[in-house]
Amino acid sequence: MAYLPIESYGMIGNLHTVALVGINGSIDWMCLPRFDSPSVFGRILDDEKGGHFSIEAVDDDTTNKQFYWPDTNVLVTRFLSHSGAAELIDFMPIGQAAVAIHQRRQLIRRLTAERGTITFRVQCKPSFNYARDGHEIAVVSGGVRFTTPTLSLGLATTVPMHAEDGSAVAEFTLHEGQSAIFVLRLIEDDLGSELALSEGTTEALFRETVAYWRGWLRQSKYRGRWREVVHRSALALKLMTYEPTGAIVAAPTCSLPEGLGGERNWDYRYTWIRDSAFSIYALLRLGFTGEAAAFMRFLSSLCKDRDGDDHPLQIMYGIDGRKELTEETLDHLDGYKGSRPVRIGNGAYDQLQLDIYGELLDAAYIFNKNGEPISHDMWVPLRGFVDWVCDNWRLKDEGVWEVRGGQQEFVYSKLMCWVAVDRGLRLADKRSFPADRARWLKVRDEIYEDIMTNGWSEERQAFIQSYGSESLDAANLMMPLVFFVSPSDPRMLSTLKETLKPPEEGGLVANSLVYRYNVEETSDGLAGEEGTFNICTFWLVEAMTRAGHFDRKWLDEARLIFERMLGFANHVGLYAEETGSRGEALGNFPQAFTHLSLISAAFNLDRALGARPQDR
Repeated sequence: MAYLPIESYGMIGNLHTVALVGINGSIDWMCLPRFDSPSVFGRILDDEKGGHFSIEAVDDDTTNKQFYWPDTNVLVTRFLSHSGAAELIDFMPIGQAAVAIHQRRQLIRRLTAERGTITFRVQCKPSFNYARDGHEIAVVSGGVRFTTPTLSLGLATTVPMHAEDGSAVAEFTLHEGQSAIFVLRLIEDDLGSELALSEGTTEALFRETVAYWRGWLRQSKYRGRWREVVHRSALALKLMTYEPTGAIVAAPTCSLPEGLGGERNWDYRYTWIRDSAFSIYALLRLGFTGEAAAFMRFLSSLCKDRDGDDHPLQIMYGIDGRKELTEETLDHLDGYKGSRPVRIGNGAYDQLQLDIYGELLDAAYIFNKNGEPISHDMWVPLRGFVDWVCDNWRLKDEGVWEVRGGQQEFVYSKLMCWVAVDRGLRLADKRSFPADRARWLKVRDEIYEDIMTNGWSEERQAFIQSYGSESLDAANLMMPLVFFVSPSDPRMLSTLKETLKPPEEGGLVANSLVYRYNVEETSDGLAGEEGTFNICTFWLVEAMTRAGHFDRKWLDEARLIFERMLGFANHVGLYAEETGSRGEALGNFPQAFTHLSLISAAFNLDRALGARPQDR
């Protein structure tokens, strides 16, 4: 099989892991038992060795459609041909009927012929541990078992299967009204080892899963213009939440390239501190207070587990809070469309990135204001982080984009140091917490003056990427969003105008899409090109929206860019990290950061535009 475009996938999950289901009915990515476990199906990273679970119509004239069951994370793939039509429903059970762990850790695929007659071929070809471990296969009563020394799977089905080169294969025909069910189940300590399949149980799990997702979504308070896309983003974010800890992965995939054939291939199955404020803000705005509180508890546990005053906080952690995320390359895998190396782990985990302290303090401030009052035990490490920032804000670092070209004095890093001290002061005053207010006030003002002096280019008439440079950085669009400058400040408006110029004129915008920086002007230590960053486009929309409070033309342009950006979602409303020059998805997929920023942009743009008559 040729590689599917990255944007050709839908996502299902159970708050422990996810599976990516192609529009052709093939599951090409799945890690078990959780997000950061080794892959079981990984064809998206190697179309021959990676492994897959495909269900495909034999007829050459078949076309496919794919959509989500309304207001759920249950995925529907349709097969349409001259001989008939069939519908494949994919989901992972969740809800009261799936409380038992062996019910939660399974994937259900129900294929039904809606009209006519269609012949299908199914192949379940797991490739354990990123295609590094072999396995034994046994066809047994009720299905097939795949066994390795560390992980075993059972495939339950009434369709007769046979073993073929390490995979379970079958070809069968469905007539109108007939169904075939496949249940892939994780087998642990003989729990759920029986492969007996009950159609009634499957139906009950389907209905309970639909009810769970719809019940969860009813918590949303959003009633704005873009309800459908906002709710799809919320559902995607929920799928990327690791329920046992409340952590949110940046993306459920690894090593999907930011540029085809290049080396910008990273593992995003971890939790970034940077995502925290955006996550808390988006979840609270929509009314998902439970998820916001769970994530805040996870962040609190990281704060209490600090190692000391030297580099006290990492930029990312495992979804269980672990700190060691050692990076390695899988040289036996070809990578997506030949994009090598394939990386697991992330070597940036021990980088110095000063911005994370601002994002963490901002998250705590937002949660204290709109969620729950933070505790004394949470305040103590936060106060320590502010003191650390006061001592170290002048340091050079690798910056928000985790460049591997050497440390610099990035303007965004300084900006978020200012945010860290500012939010610390606000929290201390709001809650009457003890703090070194006099010193914090002095340092906050020093950072402000330093940015205005060294982070501003008179020649460019814009805030720049780093001290001494003349390059732009889309991260500086955050300045009005964190209240560092007014949205109507002449310096900010001038920065917006410079940013909106095309890259060949020194700007960052092409076809309404925003590059994070100009690769030709920025030495990031990496070869190759990359696409526009989706989060940066939504940041631009927000910055222009806030400027629109003072000048309507900015608001009108913000809405136009936002609406155009919505057109770059895939067929089921999901976004990757980046968008390529032909509108294709690039980078890990789906990307939590993109969906978080979409929610924020939609909420604030809708509020700026005012209520529609039908919403009053």
